[in-house]
Amino acid sequence: MKIEIRADNTMKISGYVNTVCRDSRPIITPRGKVVEQVEEGVFRRAIERAQDIALRLNHYKKDYAHTKDGTLELKEDSIGLRAEAIISDKDMIEKAKNKEFVGWSWGAYITKDEIEERADDIPRRHVQEMELFEVSLIDKRKNPCYTGTLVEQRAEEEIIIEERSFEADVTVETPQKTVDYSEYEEKIKELKGE
Repeated sequence: MKIEIRADNTMKISGYVNTVCRDSRPIITPRGKVVEQVEEGVFRRAIERAQDIALRLNHYKKDYAHTKDGTLELKEDSIGLRAEAIISDKDMIEKAKNKEFVGWSWGAYITKDEIEERADDIPRRHVQEMELFEVSLIDKRKNPCYTGTLVEQRAEEEIIIEERSFEADVTVETPQKTVDYSEYEEKIKELKGE
């Protein structure tokens, strides 16, 4: 994760939300305890289908950036889901300055998956399709390792929202202000008679 605090009181934050084709740590899902892999192309297709994807903090309902307005850009490359966002929220900028961000996470409805039974290990879940609705910055209040499953009730139907977190190395860059002393240097020379 790379964070740049800008002079215009915004921050640019970028990094990988999740990798593709790599096993997660063992996690509990609606399909039981598994290791999980998001297959290549799943994030790309989810981004193409989505009307808007939000950037949140710890999956809470407050949005800090959106793909719809261009403050959040998401793309899948050969490594995984990459995010870049411009955030102007003062509290989020303060968290960045205090190095409170520890990773990324994503929230989605998994619409297609496949379980691979493995003789000597726990099953592997291959995520093949999803409806991605948010990515989150994770701060020190949450564990940046894979989280469990959040279940929400809507009407009488159970909708399972799955959230995954990805640990990241964080680098914060704050621009250094340079002071132009040339005016003062000229005054000193003038006073010295140079």
